[in-house]
Amino acid sequence: MNKIVVGFDFSSGSAYAVDLAIDIANRWKNDIRLVYVKEKKEDEAPIRAEIERRNAGVAHLLKGIKLEYVLRQGNPAEELAKQATEDEANLLIVGTHGMSGMKKGLLGKNSYRTVELSPAPVLLIREDFNFNKALETIVVPIDSSDDTRQKAAHAATFAKSFGSTIHLLGLYTSSAPSIRQVVNNYINMVKRYFDNNNIQYVTKFLDVKDNVTVDTLAYAETVNADMIAIMTEQESTFSNLLMGSFAQQMITQSRIPVLTVRPKRVLADTAQY
Repeated sequence: MNKIVVGFDFSSGSAYAVDLAIDIANRWKNDIRLVYVKEKKEDEAPIRAEIERRNAGVAHLLKGIKLEYVLRQGNPAEELAKQATEDEANLLIVGTHGMSGMKKGLLGKNSYRTVELSPAPVLLIREDFNFNKALETIVVPIDSSDDTRQKAAHAATFAKSFGSTIHLLGLYTSSAPSIRQVVNNYINMVKRYFDNNNIQYVTKFLDVKDNVTVDTLAYAETVNADMIAIMTEQESTFSNLLMGSFAQQMITQSRIPVLTVRPKRVLADTAQY
């Protein structure tokens, strides 16, 4: 059975990550592996006892799946990525204040490092996000970069599992007709893919005024989004280049859960759409 890996360290962010992981895992029929990355001198016994107590408390929520845990030692980002590799995980979930050994001041850097290293898509959730409703609305920004469409299949998996509506957000970062046509073509390709897979979606086009991240987040807020799906590599505006990559900005600025997908290099004739 496939696994969902969850970074855990007893913080409220990581506790929310476990709650969401259980919901997703039940729908996907995946087992869950909690990963606690301990410091060298930490005593394992109380850590194991507390994790086992908490796991027992949510055992009634598991629907034919397993909730297991492992203790690792080292750099949190590296160890989470290693576990995701070993488990051939479908998803790695991290509460953005839920990684052992991380200080809040270093949050963005370490979260992005996890995203860079993980072979699986990474879902990052903040502890101040409102989890009182189901995952109903997913925003998928589409730009003119070569790999932008790859996140659509991952978003579709969530949408089909939760009955969500996807908001396809076409981002025009240039007034050049050729660039805008590329975005239009990609949007149409993704729409055909969604139609073929019975995915509910709406389409919106947006002229980026200054910063891709700011405009994407503003749109996500207006539709009360529950998740934003992005690639780790994204088309950049000048403002984005000055402030850091799109993914870095999204991870540090978004209060909405962010699903990050690393691009896979594929030949044009083997692409999904």
